[in-house]
Amino acid sequence: MTSISQLTLAEKAALTSGSDTWHTQAAGDVVPALTLSDGPHGMRRQVKSAGDALGLNNSLPATCFPPAVALGSSWDPELAHRVGAALAREASAQGVDVVLGPGVNIKRSPLCGRNFEYFSEDPHLTGVMGAAVVTGIQSLGVGACVKHFAVNNQETDRMRVSAEVDEQTLREIYLPAFERVIRDARPYTVMCSYNRINGEYASQHRWLLTDLLRGEWGFDGLVMSDWGAVNDRVAALAAGLDLEMPPTGTDAEIVEAVRAGRLAESVVELAGERLLKLARRVENRRRFDGWDVAAHHEIAREAARAGAVLLKNDGGVLPLAPGRRVAVLGELARTPRYQGSGSSHVVPTRLDNALDALGAAIEVSFAPGYRLDGHPDEELAARAVEVAAAADVAVLFLGLPDAAESEGFDRTTIDLPAAQVELLRRVAEAGPEVVVVLSNGGVVSVSEWQECASAVLEGWLLGQAGGSALADLLLGTHSPSGRLTETIPLRLADVPSHLYFPGADGRVVYGEGRYVGYRHYDTLGTEVAYPFGHGLTYTRFDYSGLETRETGENEWSVELTVTNAGERFAHEVVQLYVAFEAERPVRPRRELRGFAKIGLNPGESERVRFTLTGADLAQWSVSRGGWAIDAGPFAVEVGASSRDIRLRAELSSPGDGYAGPLTGMSTLGEWLAHPVGGRVLKELLSQGTGLPDFERADPALLGLALGVPLIKFRTFGIGLSAEIVDRLVSAVEQG
Repeated sequence: MTSISQLTLAEKAALTSGSDTWHTQAAGDVVPALTLSDGPHGMRRQVKSAGDALGLNNSLPATCFPPAVALGSSWDPELAHRVGAALAREASAQGVDVVLGPGVNIKRSPLCGRNFEYFSEDPHLTGVMGAAVVTGIQSLGVGACVKHFAVNNQETDRMRVSAEVDEQTLREIYLPAFERVIRDARPYTVMCSYNRINGEYASQHRWLLTDLLRGEWGFDGLVMSDWGAVNDRVAALAAGLDLEMPPTGTDAEIVEAVRAGRLAESVVELAGERLLKLARRVENRRRFDGWDVAAHHEIAREAARAGAVLLKNDGGVLPLAPGRRVAVLGELARTPRYQGSGSSHVVPTRLDNALDALGAAIEVSFAPGYRLDGHPDEELAARAVEVAAAADVAVLFLGLPDAAESEGFDRTTIDLPAAQVELLRRVAEAGPEVVVVLSNGGVVSVSEWQECASAVLEGWLLGQAGGSALADLLLGTHSPSGRLTETIPLRLADVPSHLYFPGADGRVVYGEGRYVGYRHYDTLGTEVAYPFGHGLTYTRFDYSGLETRETGENEWSVELTVTNAGERFAHEVVQLYVAFEAERPVRPRRELRGFAKIGLNPGESERVRFTLTGADLAQWSVSRGGWAIDAGPFAVEVGASSRDIRLRAELSSPGDGYAGPLTGMSTLGEWLAHPVGGRVLKELLSQGTGLPDFERADPALLGLALGVPLIKFRTFGIGLSAEIVDRLVSAVEQG
């Protein structure tokens, strides 16, 4: 037997569901069983005795690389590709055919409990980094599974909630990262999300899984469900879902639907063909007996260094100067929190902590200072203050405990535990300079306490080598190079989704529309704690020589020079934005459209080049059902964050030349702006028909008239009849 068509209907139906929690169904010598494993940042290959998805800690040891919250903050696609390739090598060594990752959902709210698995609030950055991970994984022939498709931005009621989001927002914010990964990296598989999208479950959303994903984007792989996301096997299969995971024992529903004529057997067969195609794709994956554990740990350490973000460094307290008395405070320095909880939990091959790493390099004193469960402990706090008072510098490790953020639930606050903040204040009063190192998977508020610290290093969750990586940065053997991929607000109430998240009564309204993250803050000029793209280092960079050149219709080259004007080697992340000025904004003020991470020695310069195209200027037009490029001015802005723009150039686009259809219900303003409609209407006015000369009308009257549909003027006794409007419409149609 060599084809799906030769299988029985029951065998074909069985292929559309897994055989157990982590394996697909085999079919004789036609389709082999494939092994799947969680693994956005490390393998969670469960041992044979643990066949349930909730056996989170019972898996084979594997390298725990930094989760996406930190890897994304590296702004380094090449590094992400290498991490992906390392994941693939470990997957292959453990007999895994498909790695269930990366996740490319947008960070709509800092409260989302799964934000540590996602890259950014920005779709461009998310798409580039996600595509890099996928190409890295698939470079060794292991399959990647981009997830969770789509609009999966919260954990509250995640298996039922309906994300109510308008078409333009979908297209501009929540779908572009998936599209980039599909088009650029060609992942072997896609995983649908649990939630509903405008009332329809993602697992049975035909427009999403077939019309858009396959028809418009050209996806040619397999679509599987998130674990337990299928509610109706027949509807899901008909919509374009190929594989239910894990099995629910409902294959008979597929057979019955085919026999009853409610489902074409060809649909079942096509799903089987896609599974067979996946099997053939991974059949020739490179085989490994194991991997270099130490080498992969070093990749994890490099990625952790690249992802930590230096938010503040007043007085140059960092790096720690030789000879200073250093107190290391905080239980998180000794007991690191290095990954999030839930299905992505990895059993690491080894685990570094910052206390040991610092202590191996310099003499330090230590006090835990607080309990990880958040309960106050005066004895611990008092001892920490005592240790701090005897030091020149206190490096205080603060952050969120495991119980504060995880897959399965959302946070309700972005505050640090109160006992930790109180300890910080007491340590600062004791006299030493204070350096705060944060450990958290989602953004935490800093505005209430950062005046107590000279420096703040955002350490996110950095994987198993995070402790050594933090020591590298604190001691200055490496310069920080991470940049924020999400805005840190002054208050939770400032977040654009605050009034809507996480919804109620089975619905969450995306009322902020396109204005997610910095698109909101920058458009309104709202003060923030730290802006999108921000991150300090141990040198300074100068930007100069911006040159823009038109290279084609709606295409420009953008070049500039970046110079390391300091005394240390370091990396800079050069960020390119397109910007639109308007007294009353009709689109986000600026949007990221390119970035480049470069490393420079002191005094060294590099010419950085970008290309802008019409796609970078386009907005989704609901009326056209497609992308639209407006004619008119825009600006190119280059800088070190969305609020640190160093260079700017004014450009203009001719637009896309689109002239839409006109009807009697098109407004006078739309008629006058139309290249054909404006001409024929002005010709009519010049013929002395009794119609008013709108161009010479009183401005107030003209402002009123421009918004009136043309057909409505027939009721005002000014000589514009329905017949004349029909002739005008016909003239426009004829060109």
